Amino acid sequence: RLVGEMQAGVEGDMSPRQLTDKQVVRLHQLLHEVRFDDPKGDHLSPAGEYNLRLGVMKELAPDMIATHQGDVRVFEGHAFIVEAAVSVGGRDIKPGINVHRFANRIPLLFEGGSDVITKTALKRINWASYKINQATDKVGVFVSIVSTKIPFKGAGKEYIGDDVEEMVAAVKSAIQACCLQLKVKIVRAIAAREQKQRKRNLTKYIPDVAKAVYSVLERMAERAIEAGGGGRGSSGSALGDKEEVKPEQEATAKRRRLEVHDSRQLLPAVASHELTAATLQARLTEYVERIDT
Repeated sequence: RLVGEMQAGVEGDMSPRQLTDKQVVRLHQLLHEVRFDDPKGDHLSPAGEYNLRLGVMKELAPDMIATHQGDVRVFEGHAFIVEAAVSVGGRDIKPGINVHRFANRIPLLFEGGSDVITKTALKRINWASYKINQATDKVGVFVSIVSTKIPFKGAGKEYIGDDVEEMVAAVKSAIQACCLQLKVKIVRAIAAREQKQRKRNLTKYIPDVAKAVYSVLERMAERAIEAGGGGRGSSGSALGDKEEVKPEQEATAKRRRLEVHDSRQLLPAVASHELTAATLQARLTEYVERIDT
């Protein structure tokens, strides 16, 4: 297609040496104007999420880890892929954000403060929104950039420039994707820890509560035996005329009916020692386990 657009006597089987200066200028102009499709990235060789996760787990043994491989993006006609892993906890890692950078599987060890990965991890990510404490948690950030053209800065090619918008957006998106995965795990861990603490607190007071409730039931059983059940009829007669019962009296009567109904089941069992403080304690423990679950 380009040969057809050049015209000026250029054929497809001509040697480049046969082109005149005018034809070379025309070819140069066409190459700047033409728009090629973006590369698909099949020619790149990223490490992959599996290998990245396996490597981090082997070296750090973290408590939690999340990995993400971004989509293929293009910078100046060259495809690139950003892989990221974020870990929380582990051995041989200090508190704070610990950044590890890779370019085409090669670790970058120097001039990390000016690197796009370091700046993005420290300044462009709101760690608090993902339930991660940037100061105290042991956070490992691993980012690998794979491309046929990496915008290195400096003669030693030890860091990647922070002035490429496409690269900044890709690195930030990969780290955020990992943080979203971690947030789900952290929220679940917090909920499980709170549930465990709540169960521990409730279980701690079950013996005292069981003794207190049983002592109240014992006194109620003794009074019921002394009264001989005489109060039961009076509570029923108090509800004889519904038209003259006031709201306060109706509420009191309902409470009395509940007390009478409960006493028919509990108080005889307490009086015959079928229901003991140990039984109450066992029932309360079972109730806490069931409700808390």
